[in-house]
Amino acid sequence: MNDHEKISAGGEARSGIASRPPRPGETGRQDMLLRYLGAVAAASAEQAEARQRPATGDPGVAGGAVRVQGRPAGQRPPRVPAESLAPLLVRDVMDVPAASMHDDLPYRQIARLLAREGVGAIPVVDAHDHVVGVVSESDLLAKVAFEASGHRPGPIGRLRERRLHGKARGESAADLMTAPAITVLPGATVAEAAWLAALSRLKRLPVADHDGRLVGVVRREALLRALIRDDEGIREEVESVVVAVCSPAERTTVQVKVRDGVVDLTGRAPAATAARLVAEIEAAVEDVVEVNDHLVTG
Repeated sequence: MNDHEKISAGGEARSGIASRPPRPGETGRQDMLLRYLGAVAAASAEQAEARQRPATGDPGVAGGAVRVQGRPAGQRPPRVPAESLAPLLVRDVMDVPAASMHDDLPYRQIARLLAREGVGAIPVVDAHDHVVGVVSESDLLAKVAFEASGHRPGPIGRLRERRLHGKARGESAADLMTAPAITVLPGATVAEAAWLAALSRLKRLPVADHDGRLVGVVRREALLRALIRDDEGIREEVESVVVAVCSPAERTTVQVKVRDGVVDLTGRAPAATAARLVAEIEAAVEDVVEVNDHLVTG
């Protein structure tokens, strides 16, 4: 192994070592994030498949549930067939009322509003409550950074740099906001909203009606909780699989525990029954991270 290979190998080894011990509860949060990512990936796969199918003619099916004023470049809102729509909708998990600001709000009052609400971004609305943009902490920080640097783009400076400079000189929400805004309809499914939030890298999505008026805000944490069932719900479904797979005598000897999506099976069961039980749980029960088979066979 030459010196270059040794350095590369050492770097890879160091990258796999945690820089600090995990904080209390961090492992659980990581498991939840992995489950959330899995749910979003599954929703995206379903929506990608749905886009390959013929449209049903139902405006609520062919992408009508997601209203995107500002859409990630090259992306289209998902089309989901009616039979696969999740029962839980954005209106069921959104925050109402939603904090907002008018487009003429001055810079310093924007900072105070963000601090008072304890959020990183707030929708901007016009006189009729139509969502016209979003102002975030990063917009305010960019303004401060440009003003402090004293940098001025030259006449042949890059277009993006000149736009940032012009935006940083603004004093109102209309000048500083990111526009157009990415919004979602209250009738969109939680899976659709999670797909859009993940694609747009947003922690909060403004919820607007068909006329573009702000009706609420949905947080990524709320989407996470809605997409991922709690352990009790998973346990109940696993126990229903136990009832379906095991004989009446075997059911009383199998115990089920679930924590952070990990299923632990303990007790006693014939080898064939135990193998079938694990396979059925892994195949049929959603949100299961792992199945630990501790069953005594014989």
